[in-house]
Amino acid sequence: MNINIYYGGRGIIDDPTLFVINKMQEILEELRVNVTRYNLYECKNTISMLPQTLKNADGVILATTVEWYGIGGYMYQFLDACWLFGDKEKIAEIYMCPVVMSTTYGEREAKLNLSTAWEILGGLPCSGICGYIENTVTLEMNEQYIGIIEKKAENMYRSINQHIACFPASNQAVKQKIAVPKSNNLTPQETEQLSEYVSDDSYVQRQKQDIRELTSLFRDMLSEEEMDNEEEYLAAFRRAFRSQADFSADYSFDIEEKKKKLIVSVQGPSLECGYGVSEKPDIEMQLGRAAMEDIVNGRMTFQRAFMSGSMKAKGDFKILRMLDQLFDFEEK
Repeated sequence: MNINIYYGGRGIIDDPTLFVINKMQEILEELRVNVTRYNLYECKNTISMLPQTLKNADGVILATTVEWYGIGGYMYQFLDACWLFGDKEKIAEIYMCPVVMSTTYGEREAKLNLSTAWEILGGLPCSGICGYIENTVTLEMNEQYIGIIEKKAENMYRSINQHIACFPASNQAVKQKIAVPKSNNLTPQETEQLSEYVSDDSYVQRQKQDIRELTSLFRDMLSEEEMDNEEEYLAAFRRAFRSQADFSADYSFDIEEKKKKLIVSVQGPSLECGYGVSEKPDIEMQLGRAAMEDIVNGRMTFQRAFMSGSMKAKGDFKILRMLDQLFDFEEK
């Protein structure tokens, strides 16, 4: 017979749960049971792999300490891993004895949570142990308490050895009807490999780094191919140009997400436009891509963009007002 103990406490010296599981392990080993203990605080980087250790187990003891509230993070991680990566058919054959000692309020609720979680996983519950222990010494020196612990260990051995039946629980019915996890169509070997990758911090960090590098690469490609297309808007300005006699001005458009500025130079009947730098433009404007799209598609005028705050400008505002006369964009 093989029984695994999963301890979810912090491993401090005066933890009463440690005394209980040590005594249970002693009794079970006297009954010639192979007992393996897993301290979850020592396995915190490999908790997702621990469901694989259930394969050869006939029973498990889930032990934790309530120091503040609930069963603690390590035990929650282990139960989550059982739900995600555990072999549900194997878990359905495993008896579980919950052990919860408390130094504060909540040991009964924590014991119930462990039993409920194991039943939802499909496993078989055994009668567990819970209690409030203010001082571990009182537990160690009380023969009646020790007798209770020994009796629980013997009852667990008897339940597993005799395959004692359990009444069906509504938790299992709920799991079968509405709490069934989405199928990932993975083989047991693939599931085991996945759990290994999840627990490997270096692998996870490499994957995150690769994602960041790919994201940066594609962002740069988009920036070069789309955002910094040096032909963008030029054709629209040339089509919309309406020359004004004896008027000359240089306009600079700083468009959001563009590395270079759009320079529009009007010299009477001639127009020059392109992306670059103008040393002393008459008007400098700053606007977003959405505002520029609205302007070149005839949905908004330069004057309206400026008045609404969609475009900021500095320079000679008489020259700014000429933009709507120089460029007549047709609405699309």
